[in-house]
Amino acid sequence: PALPALLWLALAPLPGAPGPAVRAELRVRVRLPGGQVTEESLQADSRSDCISLELRTADGALVTLTADFKQEVKIFRALILGELERGQSQFQALCFVTRLHRNEIIPSESMAKLRQKNPRTVRQAEEMRGLEHLSMDVAVNFSKGAQLSSHIHNVCAEAKEAIYTREEDVKFWLEKGVDGSMFEVLPQTSDLPGLQRCRLCADLWKPCICSYSLSIEWYPCMLKYCKSRDAGGKVSSYKCGIRSCQKGYTFDYYVPQKQLCLWDEET
Repeated sequence: PALPALLWLALAPLPGAPGPAVRAELRVRVRLPGGQVTEESLQADSRSDCISLELRTADGALVTLTADFKQEVKIFRALILGELERGQSQFQALCFVTRLHRNEIIPSESMAKLRQKNPRTVRQAEEMRGLEHLSMDVAVNFSKGAQLSSHIHNVCAEAKEAIYTREEDVKFWLEKGVDGSMFEVLPQTSDLPGLQRCRLCADLWKPCICSYSLSIEWYPCMLKYCKSRDAGGKVSSYKCGIRSCQKGYTFDYYVPQKQLCLWDEET
């Protein structure tokens, strides 16, 4: 049988090492949908209980996913290359913040113990988890965002005016005691009857509903367990690798002018 793409590191500390690793970084070569190969960076910090993953997409955008297990928060950041000839800046930054559910991705402690075998191999996800369509109807105040997750301050620094979440996730966080003053409900179609999707809007300066899609092409989503039998015949299971997944996301959100959403045009 084929070896798993990433192998589990022995739990016993290395000779002379102070103890199990709490921080780790991996670089994995992955294939994008069009056949292009890119390098993905994965970082784990079991002390702060978070994982981050970064890759450059086929259109040049830099996509980062940060999973904050402690606060049950996922942060997607996209740095999108601007269209200078159409009056945009060099790049545009977006942050989408959603609830992190258990078992979406392997724990940070597990990720920190992974080591790669065959680093030149181009990886493809074993499981395709489909497309999730999210309506991001609430804005997050950057200066107060650290109360939701301390990682927002660093990850979303370039996207201070473009941090979005969902009302249903806000309700979950409010029940956990998060300060509601950091959230502001965005205008919806029911509030502005003439509000269109940006791809249908001809006026660059009119507000509209923008849509942005991204895909995490490869990430460790589940642990694999193997069985062993001791001398007495007793069977036990142990962690022996990971299962990899791919998942796509489409985010819909309000923008005050179509100029902030030039990629979302009818073709």
